[in-house]
Amino acid sequence: MFARLAFVALAAVAVATAACSAPAPRMPITSFAQLKTPLPYPYDEKADANAAVGAAKARARAQHKLLMIDLGGNWCPDCRILAGAIEVQPLKAFVETHYVIVTVDVGRFDKNLDIPARYGIKGRLDGVPSLLIVDPRSDRLVDAGHIAALADARSMSPQALADWLARWTH
Repeated sequence: MFARLAFVALAAVAVATAACSAPAPRMPITSFAQLKTPLPYPYDEKADANAAVGAAKARARAQHKLLMIDLGGNWCPDCRILAGAIEVQPLKAFVETHYVIVTVDVGRFDKNLDIPARYGIKGRLDGVPSLLIVDPRSDRLVDAGHIAALADARSMSPQALADWLARWTH
């Protein structure tokens, strides 16, 4: 009985989240093989991640946008696919309208792990890219339980990736 109630409650939250999210843009590509190559190296391995996250959070708060903390590494093909897909119009414009993005290099799961720990993610990440979608006004994680959903981005379609990013907007 409890499991059934929990499922119903979770389904209601999913429907409510989808109902108030912005519609995803229609992607002009149908496969990630259509992305411009070489794929970008989005993570600055020498950056001060804490300072970058703090500055991005302040920009997101001032601009009334969500903060997207992209945790990953340049060695990760799914991280590079995500970065390449975000550069495709109209997804790029959509992301710029709704998010301030900051990339954080987590090395081989051994760097900057204090950043996800601030949002309750302790220990090893379940995969990368891991996206922390944060409401900068409350500093709360919006996509709790879903942060590693794009860790296998290459198995998704470009439209599914766009739909996932739209899911958290309001």
